[in-house]
Amino acid sequence: MAEDNDASRLIDRRIAELDDWRGAMLARLRAIVLKADPQIVEEWKWRGVPVWSRGGIITTGETYKAAVKLTFAKGASLADPKGLFNASLDGNTRRAIDFHEGDEVDEVALTALVQEAIALNLAKKPARSK
Repeated sequence: MAEDNDASRLIDRRIAELDDWRGAMLARLRAIVLKADPQIVEEWKWRGVPVWSRGGIITTGETYKAAVKLTFAKGASLADPKGLFNASLDGNTRRAIDFHEGDEVDEVALTALVQEAIALNLAKKPARSK
């Protein structure tokens, strides 16, 4: 898919531009997200935000001076049994995980969260009764 390849190249470029811990963290998080499901599509939206989708947006990867943020589009609907969400906790829809320099990444828990988000995106809505 050409769009996916273009987005992947733009994400590669963003990672390379971040020549400090943020680039390494974004690369690590990207690898975990992509490994969670081979059908995930990479996108580039909103003038420079990496987005990973399957059946809708799963998560975005934003970079800030002091954090790399994964924002889950439907995070408020996810169970998050390991308590990964530590940002955007007050909203009705999204939830985020802020990663800071030196933070450990719980790959197993993050993979489970990505897979849960995909399952939610792919779940069929019940038919309305008439």
